[in-house]
Amino acid sequence: MSQPSLQKTTFYGSIGMAAVWLALAGVLYVVFERIEHQRQASFKPYALSTGELVLPRQRDGHFHVLGEVNRQPVSFLVDTGASHVSVSEALAEQAELPEGQAITLSTANGERPGQLVRGVPVRAGHLVFNDTTVAVGLAGLPPNQALLGQAFLKHFDIEIRRDEMVLRPRP
Repeated sequence: MSQPSLQKTTFYGSIGMAAVWLALAGVLYVVFERIEHQRQASFKPYALSTGELVLPRQRDGHFHVLGEVNRQPVSFLVDTGASHVSVSEALAEQAELPEGQAITLSTANGERPGQLVRGVPVRAGHLVFNDTTVAVGLAGLPPNQALLGQAFLKHFDIEIRRDEMVLRPRP
C-alpha cells in the first residue's frame, strides 16, 4: 500500500470512528433524557380517588406540593415541624394578605419580626382549608415558595411511608 492511500484510509477511518461515537453519544443522550423525564414525572404529587393527596419524596429529601395562599400560586415545602403556613413579605403582598398581628418568629436562623394573619384560604394540591393561620416574614426561600406547616396540616391525617407522604382528609 502506498503512502497516500494509507493516509487516505487512516483519515476516512478516523472520520468513520468519530461518526460512530457521535451517533452512540446521541442515542445515549436521548435514552437518558427519557429516563430522567419518566423519573421526574414519578416525583409529582397525585390525588387518589379516595381524596388522599400523595406527595413523593423529592431528590432533596423533602416533600413539595403546588398550591395557593389566598388564591396566589405558590410552591410549598411541607414542614411538619412548622407551626404555621409561612410566607415571605413579597408573597404576602402578591397574595394581598391583610395586615396581621405583630409577632416574633422563631426560626432556625434565630428570631425575627413577623405578622400572623388569620382566616386565610390555603390550598395544597386539591386539599383546601379556608381558615388557615399564615405567618408573614419567611426569609431564605424564593418569593414563590412557602412552608406548609401545622396550621394547615393538622386538619388532615398524615402518613409517611417509605418515600411518600399521604395527606388524608378527615371525615
